[in-house]
Amino acid sequence: MKLEILPFKLPLKHTFTIAHQSRDVQDTLIVRLSSGDKYGLGESTTNPFYGISLKNMQACLEETKAKLSTIDAIHPEELWKIVKPFFEGNPFAQCALDMAAWDLYAKQQGQKLYELLDLAPQNIPITNFTIGIAPVSKMIEKMKEQQWPLYKIKLGTEHDMEIIKELRKHTDSAFRIDANCAWYAEQAIAYSHELADLNVEFMEQPLAKDDFDGMKKVYQESALPVIADESCITEADVAKCYGFFHGINVKLVKAGGITPGLRMLKEAKTLGMKTMVGCMTESSVGISAIAHIAPLLDYVDMDGAMLLSEDIADGVKIFDDHVTFPNRNGTGALLL
Repeated sequence: MKLEILPFKLPLKHTFTIAHQSRDVQDTLIVRLSSGDKYGLGESTTNPFYGISLKNMQACLEETKAKLSTIDAIHPEELWKIVKPFFEGNPFAQCALDMAAWDLYAKQQGQKLYELLDLAPQNIPITNFTIGIAPVSKMIEKMKEQQWPLYKIKLGTEHDMEIIKELRKHTDSAFRIDANCAWYAEQAIAYSHELADLNVEFMEQPLAKDDFDGMKKVYQESALPVIADESCITEADVAKCYGFFHGINVKLVKAGGITPGLRMLKEAKTLGMKTMVGCMTESSVGISAIAHIAPLLDYVDMDGAMLLSEDIADGVKIFDDHVTFPNRNGTGALLL
């Protein structure tokens, strides 16, 4: 197999701010994995919070080229195990390769990825549309610009409840809130009771990722379900989150790709936890891959490409009540 590494810059429609960073442009890495006359596409974005850059992702991927050149057709799960030693400390880079491997393998089998996984594409939950931290007037403007039945509201300010109360005046759409580790336990519990009366569906990662003592208290006393994000990065984290969160949000880039992501979702379901997959402001390459596994989920956050002012790819199309897949095998993603 031949590997090509393609860096891109993704311009955002609006400055995107969460509790620990802001950005107007998102750097991303596309990989093209080829075998014979077929190829697969994968993607991973950079993330300074996790120390992930284009440079260190490219370095990891470059090291795999010689090994990949000795492999032809192989199931992505087997490939993931073979190349894992190259990606210690950089699951983001492995995600890009793993995603491309699934795209390629599905094409080699003459199937769409959801067909390969024996999933029903009509059973996809509605994605939320994310509203980043901004002055309230700007957040309202964003909601009016993109009217949607379900919003994820990023919080982590000194005025979080005031923000939600003001936003609620301007829409009847359901809210999810994501504090990105910004609250403490008593605060999250108190907020949960107010939020429950404001048509908020759940709270995502309210506390610091390692505050499991606090999360136990929140889990027991919250008026809303709590979903793990930063606390659930690897496969080993799923069991750790049981009894502290009602569900997990799997980010494929953090986990190392579709392969471990599927295992994490299966384990969570076995434990009776809710399942979600989230995105990292990817292009339609990454978002299309998420859409194909979305039938497995209770919740999904795959609005990344919708936040871009210009996409670099064509793929799934997301609407407020359904998703359409291109008539192409694999994930259906295509660079423009």
